[in-house]
Amino acid sequence: MKKLFKILGSVLKTCWKILSFTRQLLLNLLFIGVIVAIHFALTAKDTPVSGSKEQLKRVLYMDLSGSIVEKRRHLDPFDLVTKNLMNRSVGMETVLFDVVEKIRAAAQDDNINGMVLSLSDMSEVSLTKLRYMAKAINEFKKTSKPVIAIGDHYNQSQYYLSSYADEIFMAPDGAVLLRGYGTYNLYFKKLLKNLDITTHVFRVGIYKSFVEPYTRTEMSQEAREANAVWLNQLWSAFVGDVANNRGIAAETLSQDSEILLDMLKVAKGDFAKLSQNLGLVDELLTRQQIRTKLADMFGSDGEDSFNYVSIYDYNITELKPPKADQIAVVVASGVIINGYETEGTVGGDTTAALLRESRLDDAIKTVILRVDSTGGSAFASEVIRNEVEALKEAGKPVVVSMSGVAASGGYWIATSANRILAQPITITGSIGIFGILTTFEDALAKYGVYSDGVGTTMLSGVGVTRALPEEVSKSMQMGIENGYQRFIELVARQRNLSIDNMDHVAQGRIWTGYDAMKLGLVDQMGDFDDAVVVAAKLANIDDYSLNWIEEPLQPAQQFIYDMISQAIVTIGVNMKFEILSVVKQFFDSTFVEINNFNNLNDPNGRYTMCPNCSYYEN
Repeated sequence: MKKLFKILGSVLKTCWKILSFTRQLLLNLLFIGVIVAIHFALTAKDTPVSGSKEQLKRVLYMDLSGSIVEKRRHLDPFDLVTKNLMNRSVGMETVLFDVVEKIRAAAQDDNINGMVLSLSDMSEVSLTKLRYMAKAINEFKKTSKPVIAIGDHYNQSQYYLSSYADEIFMAPDGAVLLRGYGTYNLYFKKLLKNLDITTHVFRVGIYKSFVEPYTRTEMSQEAREANAVWLNQLWSAFVGDVANNRGIAAETLSQDSEILLDMLKVAKGDFAKLSQNLGLVDELLTRQQIRTKLADMFGSDGEDSFNYVSIYDYNITELKPPKADQIAVVVASGVIINGYETEGTVGGDTTAALLRESRLDDAIKTVILRVDSTGGSAFASEVIRNEVEALKEAGKPVVVSMSGVAASGGYWIATSANRILAQPITITGSIGIFGILTTFEDALAKYGVYSDGVGTTMLSGVGVTRALPEEVSKSMQMGIENGYQRFIELVARQRNLSIDNMDHVAQGRIWTGYDAMKLGLVDQMGDFDDAVVVAAKLANIDDYSLNWIEEPLQPAQQFIYDMISQAIVTIGVNMKFEILSVVKQFFDSTFVEINNFNNLNDPNGRYTMCPNCSYYEN
């Protein structure tokens, strides 16, 4: 035993030295980055402004990069550098509503004579977000301005948006990769058993499959059948949209594997030629040929390219003062956690504070709660819902606009709204609740470590180092059952449904927005634009402006964030430890599971969550 502790001490000491060195390295890089960014900011020359009133006609260059998000995250500066160094890319984020606003402005801009979709750097996106951007592209096309899509390769989301273009160009060595939709998990039951880790699971709901990775080695048949239903609905919507845009049969996009292999043989293994034969792309052109063709269409810049302005550089100059009547927009995007927001989460206290701010502002007449969440803490979800109730009591209607997913806790916070809007392919429902606790008594005992003592109640000494007493286990299960009953009673009361009907609809089952409306969980189909119209009508206002309610950064936080972001762009802080793609994929999946655990901070240990709702990154 003495030797064991000596070895452990040596390992911990080494780890501490590595941690200290890494921390100093990162802080030094951070300091250098700030200095360099300040230097460039002070020495950069201003771009001269032309004295001519006539502006050059240009193409709106849709070079979208990274994730398309409901709202931008503000990372801690230390995380900003750490993630970049460890190949956990910080990732560029583009706000969905900014994209749509700029496309609509460009449609009315006489100096914009077309649009080029160059989406090679855009990550996979939920179908609801894609459809909202596609709606703006269609509005642009109605002005008779051409839309062209270019790319070396197309992933699924990139191709979906590109299918709305008048023409699609692709590299002769490129390919269109349509993987379909799916939901996959890692299953840890045997690993936990091999490590002598005991997992205690408490749940209600036949389809509440969040805990399955810790209790099974494969997906249950109930979860498999239920997931197949909504996944097929989403894929049918994707295929239908693309087939309609390209004027091809829907079957073309869902070919039998043997037929597809035969067609690939005809194309002699040429994936680009196969894509063209299937009608997915119009022309196979090199990058040089594409630049020449676009220069002929839209005008040359005199430097082997065409006249364009990136969507990130395209500024909407018209600034309208806020109207007397305002519609507040509060965005809840991410896993719902108790307390204040951290990166990529919905803080119960944070969101409640934003809703309270809206309630106390006399200029705000109504609120749109934009939800894009798979749920999380039941307690935090109720904290947010209470503020929705308070808004209604104050005479300010609340309209929920569901984005890609508003399930479990994401549905809980929506329940009390005056009106709930979803898109047909929104993922919602998953009305269920669970609790999970891991203990390590067997793992410790294996090395001769035991926990013992005396306490005054059955809860005394309960923790990860001791076996869970049967009485505590029973009390936790009863608490979960109580939480589930409360959940379905809440929905039944707010949605005017019977308890028996709600119990059938609930059980943790996932529904599409279309099915949810038929079941009474959603009021109508509609996107964010429709939600604005409904909110204005409920508040009886005609002349209004949108007020995006966000938690502001402190001046010092904003300064550091801007400096670090600029430093990364300016000096290219991209010293990543490159690892094999397959290894990276494994660790990315593992990080997701770790983050799931990190976000489980409900004070009562009760969660309403739907990780399986992430269908487009599989």
